[in-house]
Amino acid sequence: MAHSAQLGFQDASSPLMEELLHFHDHALMIVFLISVLVLYIITCMITTKLSDKFILDSQEIEIVWTVLPAITLILIALPSLRILYLMDEINNPHLTIKALGHQWYWSYEYTDYEDLGFDSYMIPTQDLSFGQSRLLEVDHRMVVPVESPIRVLVSAEDVLHSWAVPTLGVKMDAVPGRLNQTAFITARPGVFYGQCSEICGANHSFMPIVVEAVPLNYFETWTTSMLEEA
Repeated sequence: MAHSAQLGFQDASSPLMEELLHFHDHALMIVFLISVLVLYIITCMITTKLSDKFILDSQEIEIVWTVLPAITLILIALPSLRILYLMDEINNPHLTIKALGHQWYWSYEYTDYEDLGFDSYMIPTQDLSFGQSRLLEVDHRMVVPVESPIRVLVSAEDVLHSWAVPTLGVKMDAVPGRLNQTAFITARPGVFYGQCSEICGANHSFMPIVVEAVPLNYFETWTTSMLEEA
């Protein structure tokens, strides 16, 4: 979960988010080297009064400053395309969950079960227990088994929403009349927080998302208890 004065990303909790963090560091290093080179050239041009006719008009230099940016773009584009395809790849999910956005709460349907579905509302500040996070805790969490491919079908009932959990590297728009899908694998047990990331009205800030990853035996116990309550 994010904390105050945090400058970087949240810790990765899925293999996809780890890939995104590595690509971010890779691209940032390239940008840093380019910035240093440009700053050095600007400094040299300002501080020296000497000039060389071979620098002012040289075919070799023009070739170099054309080829180097092309190579740099390739070094950025290839890892980016790889991650882009990984984000769209959904192979044999162990569980499918439908997340439906409303004004202003989420409802979840476990489509592999006949009658397993519930609404997820934010817990008001005055009802929070000790240790719970304000504006982030919900009355019913989306529980998933750890280390299992999970497919999430995302849609909305009224206006545009966006189902986003940063630590899992997941963000998918919820569009009325359209069914989008995304997938993730939780690398470890834990509770992962997110929020609606599309301005959807007056209470846009009050429809959090909580994903709880548990071992498979605990997940089976949870589904049994939820089905009994239904």
